[in-house]
Amino acid sequence: MELGNHISTWDRCLEIIRNIVEPQQYAAWFQPLVPLRLEGHTLTLRVPSEFFRDFLETHFLKVLQKTLYRVIGTDANLCYSIPVAKERTMDQPSSYHTTPENKMISVPTYSTGGASPNPFVIPGVQRVKINPNLNKDYCFENLVEGECNHMAVTAGKSIAAVPGKATFNPLFIFGGPGLGKTHIAQAIGISIKEQHPELVLLYVPAGRFKVQFMDATQGNRLTDFLSFYSRIDVLIIDDIQELASPGTQKAFFHIFNQLHQAGKQLIFTSDRPPVELKNFEDRLLSRLKWGLSVQLTVPDYFTRVAMLRSRAFREGVELSDEVINYLAGAIRTNFRELEGVLISLVANSTLARKEINLELARQVVGNIVGEPKSDVTLDKVMKTVCDYFDLTRDMLMSKSRKRQIVQARQIAMYLARNNIGNISLSTIGSEIGGKDHATVLHACSTVQDLMDTDKVFRQYVTDIDKILNPTAR
Repeated sequence: MELGNHISTWDRCLEIIRNIVEPQQYAAWFQPLVPLRLEGHTLTLRVPSEFFRDFLETHFLKVLQKTLYRVIGTDANLCYSIPVAKERTMDQPSSYHTTPENKMISVPTYSTGGASPNPFVIPGVQRVKINPNLNKDYCFENLVEGECNHMAVTAGKSIAAVPGKATFNPLFIFGGPGLGKTHIAQAIGISIKEQHPELVLLYVPAGRFKVQFMDATQGNRLTDFLSFYSRIDVLIIDDIQELASPGTQKAFFHIFNQLHQAGKQLIFTSDRPPVELKNFEDRLLSRLKWGLSVQLTVPDYFTRVAMLRSRAFREGVELSDEVINYLAGAIRTNFRELEGVLISLVANSTLARKEINLELARQVVGNIVGEPKSDVTLDKVMKTVCDYFDLTRDMLMSKSRKRQIVQARQIAMYLARNNIGNISLSTIGSEIGGKDHATVLHACSTVQDLMDTDKVFRQYVTDIDKILNPTAR
């Protein structure tokens, strides 16, 4: 295989990677890489730091591996050159065949006893000690990661490692209610306090920030208010869309500028993207767009299943696959509603001394959110898939092993499982090609894997899902 020089080889790699990962991921984690040399089948890249290298191998291992295999061959090797102090070795080879071990982080309760969560009333303090207002349950370990929040979690973990020094500041997380904005924001804060306990960190809802500002204004303590916030190293403001009043925005604008210029980390959440924030000054909107804006979307079926299993484990209850599959199919809107139904189900079971079974699950879902209302049927899924790929129903139902037909069949199974709440895997399999439930489960897993690694394939599934659910956000 003719490889060319190190620059052309890496350019070919980037062409492949650009079609696999999201544009924001590509810009943040692949564009900064610089090819240094190609010796035989070993490509050496310069990376900004050890953390950058570890992040690449933790989150983009499969992408790097598949890309290098395709461009260089199956005997490809990758080395990193990391700018370090003189006493350290400049070239630190690292094989992409191994993955760093996952480390469990013990998260303490961050409390300062009687310290006030709003201590700006005490001027002249050089190093403030405050309660960061973090809930220890909102850690990354208790967060279920999926396609719906992967980018936000990835960005949050990278920020937690080097707060204020990441390639994006501020981090702006937005999405509808119940999608996990507060959990992710607090998880970032908890991780920062774990790794950098010396930093002054504050999580504050926008509503509380407004009250503090009004109290300071009325009490003639605005200077103390601004002085206090200027000493924060990591500021997390939740639901920033509530800062709509001109006076509050002016104070926030001053705080933003001072912290950002000092290299402090800023993290904001909102129910809408920066461009849709109403009654915000243009100069403030432009600053909110400086960093990285990440959207949280509705969790897919497999993420909902994972969330139910995780929360059930934390609650110490056992749920059958039948109950989990029903709940994941019936509640499709957000994590909060799904969690609420699960807690209600456990409470009903405990108080009434009833076994948690499908009948009780149906009863609880009906009482809280009503029976799921969806006009998506198995017949509609199959017709939509056939129309999208220009196939006949007979071709979809056949035993053909042609790639296009096999993938269309797998997508139909995946979308049926994800959109039809009251249906079993066996029913899906028998109706789509006479398959068993194990085949359907394998098909769903295959589709999810391809969506994670193939941007074009992911677009296929997204397009068909929008046709099935034209009113979904």
